[in-house]
Amino acid sequence: MTSTGYADLLALQRGVVSRRQLTERGVAPHEIERLLRRRLLVRVHDGVFLDHTGSPTWLQRAWIGVLAAWPAALAADSALRAADGPGRAGRDDGVIHVAVDRHRRIRLPSGFRLHRRSGLDRLVAWNASPPRLRVEEALVDVASDAHDDFTAIAVLADAFQARRTTPARVRDSLDLRQRVHRRDFLSSALTDLEQGTCSVLEHGYLTRVEQPHGLPTARRQLRDSSRGPVYRDVAYVEFDQLVEIDGRLWHDSAVSVDADLDRDLAAAVDRMNTVRVGWGQVFDRPCTTAARIGVLLQARGWNGRTTPCAACLPRTA
Repeated sequence: MTSTGYADLLALQRGVVSRRQLTERGVAPHEIERLLRRRLLVRVHDGVFLDHTGSPTWLQRAWIGVLAAWPAALAADSALRAADGPGRAGRDDGVIHVAVDRHRRIRLPSGFRLHRRSGLDRLVAWNASPPRLRVEEALVDVASDAHDDFTAIAVLADAFQARRTTPARVRDSLDLRQRVHRRDFLSSALTDLEQGTCSVLEHGYLTRVEQPHGLPTARRQLRDSSRGPVYRDVAYVEFDQLVEIDGRLWHDSAVSVDADLDRDLAAAVDRMNTVRVGWGQVFDRPCTTAARIGVLLQARGWNGRTTPCAACLPRTA
């Protein structure tokens, strides 16, 4: 029998096929062995074959993992890369993440990481190529396992910007999970991303930037009656310094940009200096942000000095 009986599988699965699939297509065991001897198929794992002898591509490795653990699906960062497309840069190529039902006991070769999930069937887009966890499920996994809060936020914002899903759908997946690292933070951040508010960022500025580094206590949501119903996020009134909290990561509009520029211009007319900080400044680089805010305040009359926090000390040791 020639490959025509399973050519559609090879095309769909980027040249990867399993013994189970060949048998279901009527390929006899001795025919499979003949194909292997002639190097028309190459064994890459127990019961999984590739139609060439070269190094497998990322998509071929993904198919190898899924077929080797079948029934299985891509998980975590691998599921997100498959959804974004194989050419998407900035994702880990070294490991293919594969999800199976929680009760299964299997082993995968080096280069693959196994994830066991309860109720796998309802979490997977089985018609995808390769099958993978739904984007929302993969996002919760990757964001909850991120090494810091800023990385978690960036993972979510990238997916929303690419219009792969919405904050509401990710929240639905989060709410159905029993155990999730940094659940409260993710839930609050999703609210901010969905509604365009900055409560998480504002609290983060207070507890990660201002307080731990000895900056003076600012006034918050200060009403500027001279400019209409305008509220300043963080105002160091004594030193004519404003800090606006900018939580925009994945959506923007000409109207909102224009409003911010107008606020900054109005503050300048009142001889108030304005700087804007976002997720990176607050959650990724709070110590550097505090030092820079301190320099701005000192230039405007503050006689104090910023103090190192526990996170600063290793950098200065």
